[in-house]
Amino acid sequence: MEISLLLLSLRLTLGLSEGGSEGVRTVASTFKCSRQGSNRLPAFTMNGDFIIGGAFSIHYKELTKTHNYTAVPEPPSCARGINSRELRFSRTMIFAIKEINNSTELLPGVKLGYQIYDSCASVPVSIQAAFQLSNGQDPMFQTGDNCSASGVIMAVVGESGSTPSISISRIFGPFNIPLVSHFATCACLSDKEQYPTFFRTIPSDQFQADALAKLVKHFGWTWIGAIHSDSDYGKNGMASFLNVALKEGICVDYIESFYRTDPTSKIREVANTIRRSTAVVVVAFTAAGDMKFLLEELARDPPPPRQWIGSESWVTDPLLMSFSFCAGAIGVAIQQSVIPGLRDFLLDISPSEVAASSVLTEFWEDAFNCSLTESTAVKGKRCDGNEDLKTLKNLYTETSKFRITNMVYKAVYAIAHAIHNAVCHEIKSTSQCDKHIRLEPKQVPVSVCSESCPPGTRKVLQKGKPICCYNCIPCPEGEISNMTDAPDCIPCPREFWPNVVNTACFPKPVEFLSFDEVLSVILATFSVSGACLAILTAVVFFHHRTTPMVRANNSELSFLLLFSLTLCFLCSLTFIGAPSEWSCMLRHTVFGITFVLCISCVLGKTIVVLMAFKATLPGNNVMKWFGPPQQRMTVVSFTFIQVIICIIWLVVSPPFPVKNLTTFKEKIILECALGSAVGFWAVLGYIGLLAVFCFVLAVLARKLPDNFNEAKMITFSMLVFCAVWITFIPAYISSPGKFTVAVEIFAILASSFGLMLCIFAPKCFIILCQPEKNTKKYLMNKY
Repeated sequence: MEISLLLLSLRLTLGLSEGGSEGVRTVASTFKCSRQGSNRLPAFTMNGDFIIGGAFSIHYKELTKTHNYTAVPEPPSCARGINSRELRFSRTMIFAIKEINNSTELLPGVKLGYQIYDSCASVPVSIQAAFQLSNGQDPMFQTGDNCSASGVIMAVVGESGSTPSISISRIFGPFNIPLVSHFATCACLSDKEQYPTFFRTIPSDQFQADALAKLVKHFGWTWIGAIHSDSDYGKNGMASFLNVALKEGICVDYIESFYRTDPTSKIREVANTIRRSTAVVVVAFTAAGDMKFLLEELARDPPPPRQWIGSESWVTDPLLMSFSFCAGAIGVAIQQSVIPGLRDFLLDISPSEVAASSVLTEFWEDAFNCSLTESTAVKGKRCDGNEDLKTLKNLYTETSKFRITNMVYKAVYAIAHAIHNAVCHEIKSTSQCDKHIRLEPKQVPVSVCSESCPPGTRKVLQKGKPICCYNCIPCPEGEISNMTDAPDCIPCPREFWPNVVNTACFPKPVEFLSFDEVLSVILATFSVSGACLAILTAVVFFHHRTTPMVRANNSELSFLLLFSLTLCFLCSLTFIGAPSEWSCMLRHTVFGITFVLCISCVLGKTIVVLMAFKATLPGNNVMKWFGPPQQRMTVVSFTFIQVIICIIWLVVSPPFPVKNLTTFKEKIILECALGSAVGFWAVLGYIGLLAVFCFVLAVLARKLPDNFNEAKMITFSMLVFCAVWITFIPAYISSPGKFTVAVEIFAILASSFGLMLCIFAPKCFIILCQPEKNTKKYLMNKY
């Protein structure tokens, strides 16, 4: 009986007569190959090489009509009342297609067209739109099975509601026409057996329902009311929510359902249930179009304070959030996004566009409360052409938060990319497309348990399944696979590393502190500058060598100290550049010897200060034991010890260049291995020992009563020197790669500048800027 009624209904809908098996074939042929003259016109249309269909609920509901069954029913139509949000969705689809047509990368040389229908948020109107989109746009009637396919749509964007999407998908399924929805979230649509050609750019309601249930549980609300749209979206969404909520120990006072086309009494009954209930929290899994009518009814007699928990469909709708009792509503929302250029496209509608579209005409008249024609039955004045959409505040002009709008944009681009992959191919990095290729909405099917694993991955069998079923796992770090369905990945050689997609091995980049780098240039500049400063200071001292300031501070040791400082500054240059056998041995030994020479000179000057003070005591002739020959012998002796340490180091186990492959896996660090770590730390330790000894002596002599006591400056210089090298040790150990060398150079330069500035800067200042103090009387003056 049910089958008979179904066939009768189908025949009545299509205007067909009885005819047995021939009649059934006629039904299929007529349905696919002909178009009825009573079809509704698209809301928006444009021709193209490939046509993309669209279905949006641009009007809130279908116009209710009474049929007397004595005449052929008129095509369904929409009741007046534009849904500005859905109009924005449809215009976004037009914007995306125009953007693609202007692109030189996506479908170059191919023009996309569109046929966008208004479904009026109604299942019957949605079904009729699906029939018209399935029929194609051929101007001629075709008979038989060999139908012309020119102008047949490649895919359809829509619908916003789950129930209309279900109806459209059932019609599109047999014809393999993809339906890509931007807002149909019913989890039921994920069933590929029932809806094989349905796709969407928005998550299903299963995730939303879980989130809402956990949200209610989080706040400890265990007594709630529940309302939902009397549609597939509302029923399935609420069922998923309740399934999780009951497991969380949440109790439900009432469950009410309604639909926008229900009588006012039915919607009023739902509103009264909300008013009477003791449940303060109301979970509403409803479509925005349905919720609008309920909120309008509640606004007549606002209920006591209620906490609304809303689904994405309505909780992000600014129009519905304008109701005062919805303040503080909580729900989930699609992430906001930015679509460059869309705002200007939406708001810059020319008068000719408005006049050419009945939908835009109605929207314009309702928005500005004016009429475009004399016959338009709209209260208000005549439109004068000065109306500006930018001054309006409605859902169409709300362009600050593109949420679902972005889902429409993505759906259009997903279809365009699919067409591009079918008709375009790359030639010398340029896409060339053949717009004359005849495409079927769905191409020859592939029957495999698992897709082939591309290069860069390997096959891993799925536990408990046949060998045809496997997962594709990316190759581990440092390994590649250069073939399809590779069973294993191959490690790259030690000095090679995979590319980004793990399909080939390439030599690792080599890294060292080269002269081409900014850091090296800066360090080299400071090095040369320091050497020049030392030489310039020596020139100043030589020119004023007869003055008390120079003579009183042991000019011979001062010139030797400046010479050693010049070598210290310049030795840092040996650390820059690619390491070699000679450079590795040179950089550490020269550094060790020059710094010992430098500290030895400072130590000699410190001893001279102490001995000079002792010599002023009655009967003390200690200076005869520390005259110039003894000073020279002291410096040579201390330096000779460091030379011996360096020679032993170079003979036993000298530094050598090495490729460091362990610090970074993806690159090679060229550096100097220490050879003997004992030798390296012996060199540094000896320098440190002399520096500490010098520091102690300088501290002992810092309060001697000379007006210009050099021990004070030596104390500060050794303090800086020791602080730099104590800080250097942890920094040297922890710095990676080439920065290890940079830290060592920095320590050399910092300590050299410390010695230079602390010991010689005050003297040069007096010699050049305060010559009146460069006298024996001033220097010999006591505190």
